Amino acid sequence: MSSELFTEDLFSKVLLQPANNNGSDLYIVSGYASSAMVFHHTEKLKKQEIDINVHLIIGMAGSDGLSKTNHLGFKNLMENELSGKFECSYLINHPPVHSKVYSWLRGDIPIKGFAGSANYSQKAFIGNSQREVATECNPLHAYKYYQSLIDDTLFCTHQDAEEVIALYSDNRTVLSNHNAIEEENGDYEPTLGLENEKISFINRSGKISERSGLNWGKREGREPNQAYIPLKADLYNSDFFPPVGQHFTINTDDGKILLCSRAQQNGKAIHTPHNNSQLGEYFRNRLNVANGELVTMDDLLNYGRVDIDFYKVDEENYFMDFSVKK
Repeated sequence: MSSELFTEDLFSKVLLQPANNNGSDLYIVSGYASSAMVFHHTEKLKKQEIDINVHLIIGMAGSDGLSKTNHLGFKNLMENELSGKFECSYLINHPPVHSKVYSWLRGDIPIKGFAGSANYSQKAFIGNSQREVATECNPLHAYKYYQSLIDDTLFCTHQDAEEVIALYSDNRTVLSNHNAIEEENGDYEPTLGLENEKISFINRSGKISERSGLNWGKREGREPNQAYIPLKADLYNSDFFPPVGQHFTINTDDGKILLCSRAQQNGKAIHTPHNNSQLGEYFRNRLNVANGELVTMDDLLNYGRVDIDFYKVDEENYFMDFSVKK
């Protein structure tokens, strides 16, 4: 008997419904993937009070490389945000794997399998930017396929991962040891050629707001570190950032990873949905302001800048620069 070919609502059919039917572990083989998708997927399930374990093999990482932002995002999820609930491995031996196979288990028993064209990314599963298909397949065969690749992989947290995987900022700039000499000599610009936007913390009055933006938590009843990055209309109405409802990963100039989404009316604010205080704590630390304290104009001026630069690596990954130029 032939299986139905799914062409719509793949996110629900492949990634949500099996969890609602007591699926406890999801084993994924995907040519490409994004850390923002992992966060988006697990947050959706968390809101439904469903707890799963995600096991991911990225099949093209060894041959095509990986964005540095994604790599750091996967590491952060595995070590911190989803510690014990998520593991990510890179396939490092040839030939590379371009497959997209999803296997759901209930305990040790395979219960549902899917194969198709959709990578484990928001671009593939959410929105209308491209068309994808999936069909049900034998869940045991799908799980065995995942297992057959394990010996050819390396965990993203392994000490050698950054030695064997080419990390890049965009399709032209490699950030691993492949260009370590250029980086040491100062001839390297990680944001060269990337679409970028400058975002100011200063409002129309030429000041920093005391009850919004970095000081959003100073309202009554809020945790005082809660904060967001404000977007002006011309930016939140553009396609520079993902639409409301999607998540994206930010790699900062000081090596931190922030998992973010847009919030408020028209998506005019960037926040950290897992913990709205994370963003406020991050900027207070950079500005040398104590946690929970009001961020003032003097704090920004003493630091050396009142704005931040965002660089778009791709639809789900960004580089944020808040450094002070010497």
